Amino acid sequence: MRRHWGETATGFVVLVLAALFLVWSLSVAQAGRLGGTYQVTAKFGDVGGLQPGAKVSLAGVKIGTVSSVRVDPKTFLAVVRLALDDDVPVPSDSTAKVTSDGLLGGAHVALTPGGAEDNLKPGGEIANTQGSVDLFGLIGQVLRPRGGSAAPAPAPAADSAGSSAGAAAGGN
Repeated sequence: MRRHWGETATGFVVLVLAALFLVWSLSVAQAGRLGGTYQVTAKFGDVGGLQPGAKVSLAGVKIGTVSSVRVDPKTFLAVVRLALDDDVPVPSDSTAKVTSDGLLGGAHVALTPGGAEDNLKPGGEIANTQGSVDLFGLIGQVLRPRGGSAAPAPAPAADSAGSSAGAAAGGN
């Protein structure tokens, strides 16, 4: 009989610790907060795997999250909705850039503030955007030999050999 009470007490302690961990994680993620944000949009040519819930940062500090990512069927641009904190005013001429958390990290939006006196309003749009850079594509372009660059290389060598042979013939 005592063994059952011990198991019940252990289960109760585990449930209390799980509840405390849940409350702590929601407070850290600020997910339990109601309101306090405003929505703006930004259009990108390439978002490089940006997902809803990704962070939005300004000077390396998280000031919001990505609400949604969709494709505009008319322009074929990625339309990203950002939920920004009310307490951080963002100038209207700011730049939004899709960047990576690291070589293997996820994508997020980094804002660079502009110099305008007026701030983004709820429902506004960030006009200056820079899409994601495909790092592996850039590396592939550098490492991949190009068909046109190999052919011109022998031609200058033949001209220099011919001019040195002509100079040698003229010198005799």
